[in-house]
Amino acid sequence: MRLKIILKSKKNKLKIPFNYNHIVSAIIYNKIYDLEFAQKLHSSNSYKFFTFSNIHIHKFRQVKDGFLSQNGTIDFLISSPDDYLIKTLVEGFLEDQTVKFIGEDLLVQKIELLPIPDFEEKLKVKAISPIIARTKKEVDGGLRTWDLAPSEEQFYRNLENNLINKYKEFNELEETDKKIKISSEMRHVKSKRIAIEKGDEQTFHRAFLMDLVLEGDLDLIKFAYDAGLGEKSGLGFGMVVC
Repeated sequence: MRLKIILKSKKNKLKIPFNYNHIVSAIIYNKIYDLEFAQKLHSSNSYKFFTFSNIHIHKFRQVKDGFLSQNGTIDFLISSPDDYLIKTLVEGFLEDQTVKFIGEDLLVQKIELLPIPDFEEKLKVKAISPIIARTKKEVDGGLRTWDLAPSEEQFYRNLENNLINKYKEFNELEETDKKIKISSEMRHVKSKRIAIEKGDEQTFHRAFLMDLVLEGDLDLIKFAYDAGLGEKSGLGFGMVVC
Protein backbone atom coordinates (compact mmCIF):
# COMPACT_ATOMS: atom_id res chain seq x y z
CA MET A 1 0.00 0.00 0.00
CA ARG A 2 1.09 3.54 -0.68
CA LEU A 3 0.30 6.98 0.75
CA LYS A 4 0.89 10.47 -0.60
CA ILE A 5 1.40 13.10 2.09
CA ILE A 6 1.11 16.81 1.20
CA LEU A 7 2.45 19.33 3.74
CA LYS A 8 2.42 23.13 3.76
CA SER A 9 4.28 25.71 5.81
CA LYS A 10 2.29 28.41 7.59
CA LYS A 11 4.88 30.92 6.31
CA ASN A 12 4.42 29.99 2.63
CA LYS A 13 8.18 29.40 2.40
CA LEU A 14 10.16 26.39 3.51
CA LYS A 15 13.89 25.55 3.56
CA ILE A 16 14.73 21.93 2.78
CA PRO A 17 18.35 20.75 3.29
CA PHE A 18 20.11 18.64 0.68
CA ASN A 19 20.18 15.64 3.02
CA TYR A 20 16.78 15.16 4.64
CA ASN A 21 16.25 11.38 4.83
CA HIS A 22 16.60 11.31 8.62
CA ILE A 23 14.03 14.13 8.92
CA VAL A 24 11.36 12.30 6.90
CA SER A 25 12.14 9.04 8.70
CA ALA A 26 11.55 10.78 12.05
CA ILE A 27 8.25 12.22 10.78
CA ILE A 28 7.05 8.73 9.87
CA TYR A 29 7.96 7.18 13.24
CA ASN A 30 6.37 10.10 15.09
CA LYS A 31 3.13 9.74 13.13
CA ILE A 32 2.61 6.03 13.85
CA TYR A 33 -0.50 6.14 16.04
CA ASP A 34 0.21 2.77 17.69
CA LEU A 35 3.10 3.78 19.96
CA GLU A 36 4.00 0.22 20.93
CA PHE A 37 4.18 -0.74 17.25
CA ALA A 38 6.31 2.36 16.53
CA GLN A 39 8.77 1.51 19.29
CA LYS A 40 9.07 -2.11 18.15
CA LEU A 41 9.65 -1.03 14.54
CA HIS A 42 12.20 1.63 15.44
CA SER A 43 14.22 -0.63 17.76
CA SER A 44 14.29 -3.57 15.34
CA ASN A 45 17.71 -4.43 13.93
CA SER A 46 16.13 -6.24 11.01
CA TYR A 47 14.35 -5.00 7.88
CA LYS A 48 11.91 -2.13 8.39
CA PHE A 49 9.42 -3.10 5.61
CA PHE A 50 8.64 0.41 4.49
CA THR A 51 10.23 3.05 2.34
CA PHE A 52 9.57 6.61 1.21
CA SER A 53 10.27 8.74 -1.82
CA ASN A 54 12.39 11.79 -2.29
CA ILE A 55 10.59 14.98 -1.29
CA HIS A 56 8.79 16.71 -4.15
CA ILE A 57 9.25 20.45 -3.61
CA HIS A 58 6.63 22.66 -5.18
CA LYS A 59 7.91 25.86 -6.88
CA PHE A 60 11.47 25.93 -5.58
CA ARG A 61 14.89 27.39 -6.17
CA GLN A 62 18.26 26.02 -5.05
CA VAL A 63 20.12 27.97 -2.37
CA LYS A 64 23.56 27.50 -0.81
CA ASP A 65 22.75 24.60 1.54
CA GLY A 66 19.50 23.21 0.20
CA PHE A 67 16.28 24.16 -1.56
CA LEU A 68 13.75 26.90 -0.88
CA SER A 69 10.10 26.13 -1.54
CA GLN A 70 8.62 29.45 -2.56
CA ASN A 71 5.05 28.47 -1.72
CA GLY A 72 5.90 26.33 1.32
CA THR A 73 4.43 23.11 -0.12
CA ILE A 74 6.11 19.70 -0.27
CA ASP A 75 4.90 16.14 -0.70
CA PHE A 76 6.31 12.64 -0.48
CA LEU A 77 5.15 9.04 -0.78
CA ILE A 78 5.25 6.30 1.87
CA SER A 79 5.05 2.66 0.82
CA SER A 80 4.83 -0.62 2.75
CA PRO A 81 3.68 -4.23 2.31
CA ASP A 82 2.38 -3.98 5.91
CA ASP A 83 -1.25 -2.80 5.71
CA TYR A 84 -1.35 -2.21 9.47
CA LEU A 85 1.59 0.20 9.28
CA ILE A 86 -0.20 2.23 6.60
CA LYS A 87 -3.44 2.19 8.64
CA THR A 88 -1.78 3.40 11.85
CA LEU A 89 0.10 6.10 9.92
CA VAL A 90 -3.17 7.42 8.49
CA GLU A 91 -4.60 7.50 12.02
CA GLY A 92 -1.54 9.41 13.25
CA PHE A 93 -1.63 12.02 10.48
CA LEU A 94 -5.38 12.55 11.00
CA GLU A 95 -5.16 12.71 14.82
CA ASP A 96 -2.54 15.49 14.77
CA GLN A 97 -2.48 17.40 11.50
CA THR A 98 0.80 19.19 12.13
CA VAL A 99 4.29 17.91 11.36
CA LYS A 100 7.60 19.07 12.84
CA PHE A 101 10.13 19.83 10.10
CA ILE A 102 13.43 21.23 11.44
CA GLY A 103 11.61 23.06 14.21
CA GLU A 104 8.85 24.41 12.00
CA ASP A 105 5.21 23.31 12.13
CA LEU A 106 3.87 22.15 8.77
CA LEU A 107 0.16 21.58 8.18
CA VAL A 108 -1.06 18.28 6.72
CA GLN A 109 -2.95 19.44 3.64
CA LYS A 110 -3.88 16.03 2.25
CA ILE A 111 -3.39 12.31 2.83
CA GLU A 112 -4.11 10.19 -0.22
CA LEU A 113 -4.20 6.39 -0.50
CA LEU A 114 -2.84 5.67 -3.97
CA PRO A 115 -4.37 3.02 -6.26
CA ILE A 116 -2.52 -0.27 -6.69
CA PRO A 117 -1.09 -0.56 -10.22
CA ASP A 118 -1.43 -3.61 -12.44
CA PHE A 119 1.64 -5.81 -12.07
CA GLU A 120 3.08 -7.98 -14.82
CA GLU A 121 5.72 -10.70 -14.79
CA LYS A 122 8.02 -8.32 -16.65
CA LEU A 123 7.75 -4.77 -15.38
CA LYS A 124 9.73 -1.61 -16.08
CA VAL A 125 10.13 0.61 -13.01
CA LYS A 126 11.89 3.85 -12.14
CA ALA A 127 13.53 4.66 -8.81
CA ILE A 128 12.11 7.80 -7.17
CA SER A 129 14.50 7.52 -4.25
CA PRO A 130 18.09 6.35 -4.81
CA ILE A 131 19.02 2.68 -4.56
CA ILE A 132 21.87 1.35 -2.42
CA ALA A 133 23.54 -2.03 -2.96
CA ARG A 134 26.70 -2.89 -1.01
CA THR A 135 29.22 -5.67 -0.58
CA LYS A 136 32.31 -6.46 1.49
CA LYS A 137 35.73 -6.07 -0.12
CA GLU A 138 39.19 -6.76 1.25
CA VAL A 139 41.16 -3.53 1.54
CA ASP A 140 44.62 -3.39 3.16
CA GLY A 141 44.12 -6.78 4.78
CA GLY A 142 40.68 -6.00 6.24
CA LEU A 143 37.07 -6.11 5.11
CA ARG A 144 35.45 -2.85 4.08
CA THR A 145 31.85 -2.13 3.09
CA TRP A 146 31.76 -1.06 -0.54
CA ASP A 147 28.95 0.65 -2.47
CA LEU A 148 28.22 -1.18 -5.72
CA ALA A 149 27.39 0.56 -9.00
CA PRO A 150 24.85 -0.39 -11.72
CA SER A 151 27.77 -1.08 -14.09
CA GLU A 152 28.61 -4.11 -11.90
CA GLU A 153 26.65 -7.35 -12.26
CA GLN A 154 26.84 -7.91 -8.51
CA PHE A 155 24.72 -4.79 -8.00
CA TYR A 156 21.70 -6.60 -9.49
CA ARG A 157 22.38 -9.94 -7.80
CA ASN A 158 22.55 -8.16 -4.44
CA LEU A 159 19.22 -6.44 -5.14
CA GLU A 160 17.67 -9.81 -5.98
CA ASN A 161 19.02 -11.55 -2.86
CA ASN A 162 18.06 -8.65 -0.60
CA LEU A 163 14.50 -8.63 -1.97
CA ILE A 164 14.03 -12.39 -1.53
CA ASN A 165 15.45 -12.28 2.01
CA LYS A 166 13.09 -9.43 2.93
CA TYR A 167 10.16 -11.28 1.36
CA LYS A 168 10.94 -14.45 3.35
CA GLU A 169 11.27 -12.58 6.64
CA PHE A 170 8.09 -10.55 6.13
CA ASN A 171 6.11 -13.71 5.33
CA GLU A 172 7.89 -15.79 8.02
CA LEU A 173 9.22 -18.30 5.49
CA GLU A 174 12.31 -20.46 5.83
CA GLU A 175 12.64 -20.85 2.07
CA THR A 176 10.85 -19.87 -1.12
CA ASP A 177 11.00 -21.10 -4.71
CA LYS A 178 9.93 -17.70 -6.00
CA LYS A 179 12.52 -16.05 -8.25
CA ILE A 180 13.17 -12.64 -9.75
CA LYS A 181 15.68 -11.19 -12.19
CA ILE A 182 16.57 -7.51 -11.93
CA SER A 183 18.34 -5.65 -14.73
CA SER A 184 18.59 -2.19 -16.25
CA GLU A 185 18.62 -0.76 -19.75
CA MET A 186 20.93 1.95 -18.31
CA ARG A 187 19.06 4.75 -20.06
CA HIS A 188 18.50 6.92 -17.01
CA VAL A 189 21.16 6.41 -14.35
CA LYS A 190 22.11 9.20 -11.96
CA SER A 191 24.61 8.78 -9.13
CA LYS A 192 23.86 10.51 -5.81
CA ARG A 193 26.14 10.95 -2.80
CA ILE A 194 23.84 10.84 0.22
CA ALA A 195 24.73 11.67 3.82
CA ILE A 196 22.87 9.72 6.52
CA GLU A 197 22.83 11.29 9.95
CA LYS A 198 22.73 9.24 13.14
CA GLY A 199 23.24 11.26 16.28
CA ASP A 200 26.35 13.39 15.80
CA GLU A 201 27.75 11.11 13.08
CA GLN A 202 27.36 11.13 9.32
CA THR A 203 27.94 8.27 6.89
CA PHE A 204 28.04 8.76 3.13
CA HIS A 205 26.69 6.38 0.54
CA ARG A 206 26.73 6.26 -3.23
CA ALA A 207 23.21 5.54 -4.42
CA PHE A 208 21.48 5.60 -7.79
CA LEU A 209 18.33 6.94 -9.37
CA MET A 210 17.73 4.70 -12.38
CA ASP A 211 15.48 2.63 -14.58
CA LEU A 212 15.11 -1.09 -13.83
CA VAL A 213 13.41 -4.14 -15.30
CA LEU A 214 11.86 -6.65 -12.87
CA GLU A 215 11.12 -10.08 -14.30
CA GLY A 216 9.78 -13.05 -12.35
CA ASP A 217 7.20 -13.99 -9.75
CA LEU A 218 4.33 -11.50 -9.40
CA ASP A 219 4.42 -11.69 -5.59
CA LEU A 220 8.07 -10.62 -5.56
CA ILE A 221 7.44 -7.81 -8.05
CA LYS A 222 4.56 -6.47 -5.94
CA PHE A 223 6.71 -6.79 -2.81
CA ALA A 224 9.51 -4.81 -4.49
CA TYR A 225 6.98 -2.08 -5.30
CA ASP A 226 5.69 -1.99 -1.72
CA ALA A 227 8.90 -2.49 0.27
CA GLY A 228 11.51 -0.92 -2.00
CA LEU A 229 14.69 -2.28 -3.56
CA GLY A 230 18.12 -2.51 -2.00
CA GLU A 231 19.39 -1.55 1.43
CA LYS A 232 18.26 1.07 3.96
CA SER A 233 14.69 1.27 2.65
CA GLY A 234 13.51 2.52 6.06
CA LEU A 235 15.69 5.60 5.52
CA GLY A 236 14.04 6.40 2.21
CA PHE A 237 16.06 4.42 -0.32
CA GLY A 238 14.92 2.20 -3.16
CA MET A 239 11.33 3.34 -3.78
CA VAL A 240 10.13 2.64 -7.34
CA VAL A 241 7.16 3.54 -9.52
CA CYS A 242 5.87 1.74 -12.61
